[in-house]
Amino acid sequence: MVNRKELNPEDSPRAAYGAHLRRLRERRGWTQDDLAAQTGYSSQHVSAVETARKPPTLPFSREADQALGTAGTADSLERLWNEIRYGSLLEGFPEYVGYEGRAVEIRLFQIGIIPGLLQTPEYAQALAYGDVRRGSITQQQADERVAFLAERQAALVRERPPMLLVVMDESCIRRPVGGPDVMDAQLARLVEFADLPNSMLQVAPFAIGERRPFNLPVNLLTLADRSMVAYTETHAQGHVDRERTAVASLLTAYHQLQAECLSQAESVAVIEQVRKGTS
Repeated sequence: MVNRKELNPEDSPRAAYGAHLRRLRERRGWTQDDLAAQTGYSSQHVSAVETARKPPTLPFSREADQALGTAGTADSLERLWNEIRYGSLLEGFPEYVGYEGRAVEIRLFQIGIIPGLLQTPEYAQALAYGDVRRGSITQQQADERVAFLAERQAALVRERPPMLLVVMDESCIRRPVGGPDVMDAQLARLVEFADLPNSMLQVAPFAIGERRPFNLPVNLLTLADRSMVAYTETHAQGHVDRERTAVASLLTAYHQLQAECLSQAESVAVIEQVRKGTS
């Protein structure tokens, strides 16, 4: 422990992978030697991957997933490796997703597009392929991005699913994406979501103006031990924050936002009006 190197997941995607690997290993109470023995790699190799001195590989990720029991889960190292390999996520987001899969409450605020966890496959594909047409990502990266979103959504379908509270700016439901059929199916999905026992859906109408406290997307997670994680992002970078004061400030602002929003019933009514083209 004397030579333990502190890890900053925000330094690079490789550092985010190393920090996630260490977190999974320590959760099991294993040393680097223990993980090495279970994977067939040396402890020096494990250490080098954890501290970002050596890049992770697909074979290593798969072996580590098998040893740690994370294959096919929200914590999967193979999935994180894919995202690092193809570069289709903002830096900081892979770390956030590791927490998201274990959250007991998820609070989301989004502007302009439907939040990812509520997107239909067709809506998600339309967004990703739009990025391909602009030349910002490759077709392969678009496919990876859509597949990754599907895995995130599937990770929330479990015996005791998290409470999911979503506030969407009115722009989310009025911005057409993918054509009329895709948009109609997406709005129908929102109505179905609002009817779930573990959901809350609210629209922040344009009319609240300057009373909207956020100008960028915000995600707030409550974990099983009641600690909280915040994730915010700009166009270029994502940022994970567990500092109590900062997260508490965002949570207060989120509650203030909810007070300004339409109720869930009012929100569903507006969504239905948009679907019918009457509003």
